[in-house]
Amino acid sequence: MTEPRTSPLNVSFIITSLPVGGAETLLVNLVRRLDKSLVQPQVLCLKEAGELGDLIASEVPLQSQLLCGKFDFRILPRLISVFRSQQTDVVITVGAGDKMFWGRLAARFAKVPVICSALHSTGWPDGVSKLNQILTSITDGFIACAQNHARHMVEYEGFPKSKVFMIPNGVDTLRFMPNEALRGWLRSQLNLPADVKLIGIVAALREEKNHLQLVLAARDILREHPNTHFLLVGDGPMRNSIENSIGENGLTAHFHLLGTRSDTHLILPALDAFVLTSKNEANPVSILEALACGIPVAAPRVGSIHETVIHEKTGLLTTPLDPFSTADALSRLLDNAVWSRQLGENGRSEVEQFWSLDTMVGGYENLISTLYKSKATSLGLPEWLGAKKKKSKEFDLAKNVTQQSPSTVPGSVFQSFQPSPTQVS
Repeated sequence: MTEPRTSPLNVSFIITSLPVGGAETLLVNLVRRLDKSLVQPQVLCLKEAGELGDLIASEVPLQSQLLCGKFDFRILPRLISVFRSQQTDVVITVGAGDKMFWGRLAARFAKVPVICSALHSTGWPDGVSKLNQILTSITDGFIACAQNHARHMVEYEGFPKSKVFMIPNGVDTLRFMPNEALRGWLRSQLNLPADVKLIGIVAALREEKNHLQLVLAARDILREHPNTHFLLVGDGPMRNSIENSIGENGLTAHFHLLGTRSDTHLILPALDAFVLTSKNEANPVSILEALACGIPVAAPRVGSIHETVIHEKTGLLTTPLDPFSTADALSRLLDNAVWSRQLGENGRSEVEQFWSLDTMVGGYENLISTLYKSKATSLGLPEWLGAKKKKSKEFDLAKNVTQQSPSTVPGSVFQSFQPSPTQVS
């Protein structure tokens, strides 16, 4: 009789690179926080490690530069070799594109028991290609980061309901927290008067983030609130276009482009309001971080944003691609400081209850454990005794996508989309 297994599961996360970004930050926080008695993670970057990769290389096994070019088909045997040498039990690709395709295909050839894909977007520029959809049959799970995102994966991407799971994005509420003293500190750092109102956005300067809309909205905001300044945290290919638009609209004195920062936990608590103007999103980490800091949010009703920006409870939802709607929402927040503060307090409560880092980590541990136990049984592998499910009111393993609608059921956004183990083939 085969002896039961007690050692941790070897889990490989595959991503393109680890620059400073939302999905990348989530992965870094996840691998750091996973219970190492259950899971031994490693990170495989197809390209360069990136700033965050360099940061965690001493904490978690990390390999980079595995893909030498777009048509480098040797990536397949390289990944197969890595999976076999590491005796990988679970592969989780992070994001769409090359890593989703090569990671899953290599895992199949290497006979990795569990193959999953975690996605963090709802379309362009990171939509799931038809080539990636071909590998649906060899994939055990597709991981969404919010309830509406999971429905998108079923209804738009066409993934089977039985293979779609929801694990909510989560942030560290001990790192991101209210701090009134930082208001004066940040204004001093920017050489601004103490009574200046600050509106901030944290997002890569890419076209889909639509920063130009904020520039247009700022013109209207400044007519009513001339003592307002705007902080843009992030960098990217749209920087020159954004700077040109700011200059053309005569707003240079009111905009501060701070570039990529590692201290957003110090910047966010100093804001009066946080804003996004994206064309599409899934469940932005930056919104969760702002809410955790007690800052009200104005953001468009796209993707799953309405699950965290609860209109007139934690912030204000705006009409997508409409600068006037953005301006109106931000002006409302600036008009009533007491109300805005209450929205921020409500937002932090929501994050603490439903969108914490512990909730996200527990979700991954539960999913990995459940899928592996099921596959081990079907593949004739030794029983694994390390699978200890974490019980959590935010993460119920038994419920799935078809049961309730988050628009009508309070809190249903936090139901998981996990099937019972018997449903996993």
